[in-house]
Amino acid sequence: MMAAEPVKRQKREAYKKSLAADDGALPKKKFFRQRAHANPFSDHALTYPKSPAEMNWASLYPAYAVKKPAEGEKEKVDESRAEGQVANEEDQRQARSITKDVEIADIGCGFGGLLFALSTAFPDTLSIGMEIRISVTEYVQEKIRALRSQNAENQAYQNIACLRANTMKFLPNFFRKHQLRAIFLCFPDPHFKQRKHKARIVSSTLCAEYAFVVRPGGYVYTITDVRDLHEWMVGHFEGHASWARVEGQELEEGEVGQCVATMSTETEESKKVTRNNGEKFVAVFRRVEDPAWPGEESEA
Repeated sequence: MMAAEPVKRQKREAYKKSLAADDGALPKKKFFRQRAHANPFSDHALTYPKSPAEMNWASLYPAYAVKKPAEGEKEKVDESRAEGQVANEEDQRQARSITKDVEIADIGCGFGGLLFALSTAFPDTLSIGMEIRISVTEYVQEKIRALRSQNAENQAYQNIACLRANTMKFLPNFFRKHQLRAIFLCFPDPHFKQRKHKARIVSSTLCAEYAFVVRPGGYVYTITDVRDLHEWMVGHFEGHASWARVEGQELEEGEVGQCVATMSTETEESKKVTRNNGEKFVAVFRRVEDPAWPGEESEA
């Protein structure tokens, strides 16, 4: 005889069905709670693109989807090529495309506090929240859906989206080289035990991957309430040739200052630290220009 499904799971599924029936209803966190720790090295059932060109951004940002050209507007395909196949591939690519690039990534976005703040702080920029936990991802997606429905007239919150992803494994599958102008790493899992340090979201390898997807002049923003983790992140970024730490007045001015202030106040963890009178450690790193390859300077 099979055991009855846990009451908690039954209530969660029933609640999700009720949400689906009401586009404007904001989700309640209590139905989407999930343990804070997730093993990034586990074999998660994840869907991810083979390459950035295969990423279906249009499904996440429908307001920015590329419109299919009217009949007769398509350019003629070279007759020497497989005309039908080429046309079909082009249609598929166009169906996945959006009119502007995603430029900001909130890695480990949690319940989306920063993501929703970014939507209004940078209304002309597309931002993506990336979260490995299933239920937490579903919460953010449901909240985006509800806010889009509530703001259908002014098209607010169309510039943000959330997807479930393991960025430690698949970040370059989503973004082209130098596509992003900013990455946020807000209150990441500290993985206190030394044997777990390899699971931290900052490492020498990951610093290189962040450098690949962030354009020169772009930034990585970090914040934590754990001093040891802060020093770990600072040490790894400062030890990588592609990153330079931002300090002094620049942390308070312009877009950098706005981003620092936003991530210091809008995430759920940041608010919790404030309530508990805890300390917040902030560090920002600028992507420096890549040096010229040997021989390039002389050729110029």
